[in-house]
Amino acid sequence: MRINVLALDGVFDTGLATVLDAFATANELAQMQGLGSLHFEVETVGVRRRVKTSQGLQVPVQPLEQAPLPDWVVVPAIGYKMPEPLEQALRRPDIADAVDALQAWFGAGADIAAACIGTFVLAESGLLQGHAATTTWWLAPLFRRRYPGVVLDQHRMIVASGRFLTAGAALSHIDLALALVRHASPELAALTARYLVVDSRPSQSAYAISEHLAHADPLVQAFERWARGRLAQGFSLDDAAGALATSKRTLARRVAEVLGKTPLSYVQDLRVETAVHLLKTTGHDVERIAGMVGYADGVTLRTLLRRRLGRGVREIRAS
Repeated sequence: MRINVLALDGVFDTGLATVLDAFATANELAQMQGLGSLHFEVETVGVRRRVKTSQGLQVPVQPLEQAPLPDWVVVPAIGYKMPEPLEQALRRPDIADAVDALQAWFGAGADIAAACIGTFVLAESGLLQGHAATTTWWLAPLFRRRYPGVVLDQHRMIVASGRFLTAGAALSHIDLALALVRHASPELAALTARYLVVDSRPSQSAYAISEHLAHADPLVQAFERWARGRLAQGFSLDDAAGALATSKRTLARRVAEVLGKTPLSYVQDLRVETAVHLLKTTGHDVERIAGMVGYADGVTLRTLLRRRLGRGVREIRAS
C-alpha cells in the first residue's frame, strides 16, 4: 500500500511522528511474521519545499510535483488548537495548494484520511460534502458552522465514509494509522497495537469537556448553567425554553448545532458527568448520588455509567 503523508507548515509534531512510527512498526512486524508481501510505502510530501513542525523542527519532504500517486493520502493535524487562529491558518496560500492537491489525488483514485485538525483541511476541499466525518471534539461547533454539508459525528474516534477516513482529537492519529493497517491486515493491525500498547477507543466522548463546548454559544452556555442548577429535578424542554426566554425549537436547534445532540441527551450527559465527580470526591453511595442527579434509583445510574463511560469508569463503587 502506497501512502503519502501530507505535512503542512506547522504540522502537529506528535501527529506526524505517530503516523510515521505506526507504519514503520507495522512494516517491521510484517517482516518478523514472514509477511514480506505486506508493506506500507510511506512518503512524507509537502506543498512547499521547506516545512517546519509547530515546534520548529525541520521536516524533510518530497516536493508535491515529485510525489508518486498513492493509494491513500493522510493529512495530519496542523498545530492550531483554538477557533480563531485555526480560521486564520485555513486562509494560508499553502492550505489552498493542499486543497488543490487533495482534489487532484482524489480525482486520480486515491482515498483520503485525516486526523484531528487535519479534518478541517480535508473539509476545505469540499470533498467531504454529504459524507459522515468526525473531528477534534472541542472544535465541533466551528466545524459544523464552516461545513454544514458534512454529517459530523464528533463522538466517534474513527469514521469511515465512502473513500474517506477521519479521526478525532490529537492522539487519534494512532487510531487512524491502525485503521489503515487494518485495511491491509486485521491481524497485523492487532499485533501493531499490542506492540505500541494502544487500546481500542471507539469513542472520544469520555474525553470531551461538555462545558467547553457549551461556551461556544451564549444560549447553549445559559442552558448549561440552567440545567446544572436543576439536575435533581425532572427535565422539561418547555421549562428550559421559558427560563431562557426562547422557543423550544430555537433551543433544540442551537444545542444540536453546538453539541450535536438533543437538550435531553445533553442533560443526561451532565447528570453522568456530575455523578462521576461525586463518586470520586464524596463518600456517598450510588443510590444517594442517583437522587442528587435526578435518577429514581442507583440501577438506572449504574446502567448509564457503564453504557456511556464503559471500562473507563473504575470509580463506581458497589453500594
